[in-house]
Amino acid sequence: MQYTGARILIEALIEQGVDTVFGYPGGAVLFIYDELFKHKDRIRHILTSHEQHAAHAADGYARSSGKTGVCIATSGPGATNLVTGIATAAMDSIPMVAITGNVATGILGKDSFQEVDIAGITMPIVKHNWIVKDVNALAETVREAFIVAQSGRPGPVLIDIPKDITSQVGEWIPLKSNGKGPVKNIASISADTLVSGIIPDEELLSARARRLAERNKRPTFSDDDIDCAVSLFKAAKRPVIYAGGGVIISDAGGELTSLAERLNAPVALSLMGVGAFPREHRLYTGLIGMHGTVASNKAVQKADLLVAVGARFSDRVTSRADDFAKGAQVLHLDIDPAEVNKNVSAHAWVVGDIKKIIVKLLKALPPRMNNEWGGDIEKWKEKVPKAHNSAHHRVGDILPPRFILEESAKRLGPDAIVATDVGQHQIWTAQFYPFTRGRSFITSGGLGTMGFGLGAAIGAKIANPKRPTVLFTGDGSFRMNCGELATLINYRLPILVVIINNHVLGMVRQWQNLFYEKRYSETILDRPPDFVKLADAYGLRGYHAETGKTFVTALDLAMKDISIGVPALIDAHINMDEKVLPMVPGGRPIDEQIMI
Repeated sequence: MQYTGARILIEALIEQGVDTVFGYPGGAVLFIYDELFKHKDRIRHILTSHEQHAAHAADGYARSSGKTGVCIATSGPGATNLVTGIATAAMDSIPMVAITGNVATGILGKDSFQEVDIAGITMPIVKHNWIVKDVNALAETVREAFIVAQSGRPGPVLIDIPKDITSQVGEWIPLKSNGKGPVKNIASISADTLVSGIIPDEELLSARARRLAERNKRPTFSDDDIDCAVSLFKAAKRPVIYAGGGVIISDAGGELTSLAERLNAPVALSLMGVGAFPREHRLYTGLIGMHGTVASNKAVQKADLLVAVGARFSDRVTSRADDFAKGAQVLHLDIDPAEVNKNVSAHAWVVGDIKKIIVKLLKALPPRMNNEWGGDIEKWKEKVPKAHNSAHHRVGDILPPRFILEESAKRLGPDAIVATDVGQHQIWTAQFYPFTRGRSFITSGGLGTMGFGLGAAIGAKIANPKRPTVLFTGDGSFRMNCGELATLINYRLPILVVIINNHVLGMVRQWQNLFYEKRYSETILDRPPDFVKLADAYGLRGYHAETGKTFVTALDLAMKDISIGVPALIDAHINMDEKVLPMVPGGRPIDEQIMI
């Protein structure tokens, strides 16, 4: 079949199982948008207010669903506006395909109008990128892109398509399976299957795609690796599990719980691991690292075996790497061999899919193992900052952050998807919201992207229309993405937006308060807008709250709005000097914590 490049692109995306793309049109992608218009019954386009938030929406779609998110932008500034969103996805291992238009091939490299070398710009923050200069290579490039984005450790990729390629005519040959018809969803075909040659129509699956699948087929673990890990488990007296986002990516939460129970080992989570282990489980000790609990941080420092599961020992977890778990042997379980021995030296490691590794370990371990923690973990769990004490969080003349989160959780229920921006509200959410499963906490961990939240919440809601969705944001972050309120209204997305508003850049102010002698340089946000009036301008229901009682009233009204399909916003005002605690000062060991 002879199709234009733009039509081939749309057919190839549908072949991948893509049902939604997020983007913003421009001159270099007009042919693509014309095909999107013609095929809007087959693939949905969500128009955001800014390209950066199209990338964040694709990211939120992927984080909440496990599928690959797709975003589209035009050339030049449209393409560069995607960069922050691509980097956000890269740092947190989120599968995303970013598609950019570019100037025609004949004027590439001539500083043409709205031309940038987006492939060069994004090279450090993608797994791979392509510039398509032949319309007949477009379909196989799209197929390759999805293989790379999803294989091994997931991540973003970018396809740059010059405008003339989208208008040229080429041959569209659908990928076939066993000669019986087109593959309806190539995304369901694993890299292992592609490499093995189970799909016999080799002329329809390029050799280049097979090579990329082979490249992304990570080395897997051996029986010797498992035996080594089991021997460490059996010798350990004080084991601790430190779990990260890899557990969620691998859908291994149940297996992690089984492993923890088998070892009778406390479990600490990184920010990206929140939801990987039940919050109410007796073995859960909370966050680890800079804002980790006393129980998590002390347990790691006192452990004789630290089992890192799908985690990468970021500086926010380790603080001083040379003093982190210095009395423990480290066993690292991860899909990416590049992470082993990168930040913290490991004594042993098992490289492969986390779910498969844990299943194999469970088969080799005794039914139940004893340790020597005694009552230490429970004793440390009792050491919490005064601000965490439930008696401190009363419904009275104040509005504490914990109260906001816990009351919201009661009404939203256990099935809710919770997105955040970045700052104090993000950590309070991780500390206090009662997450029960993975893919429910949508947040920017590695890059720490202010402005991430509303776009990500939109993507998550699109991917999960039946699940309640809430965004907890700060007034500083919300100023960066409030234009996306137009997207909420336009697509009637019943998302609850809760602004935890302290009229300052809270996390930065907290550092200034503790370490810069209270010199609050450029962190006080005593300026417009009135967020309730802003919500009204966009057509949302907006509510104001300054005390626990008024927040409960606003929340009840907002939930009624959500129940009839109308998005709502609550501007919840808190004290500007509320702090995220515990906190480890920079450069200190993680068990030296500020508690008050």
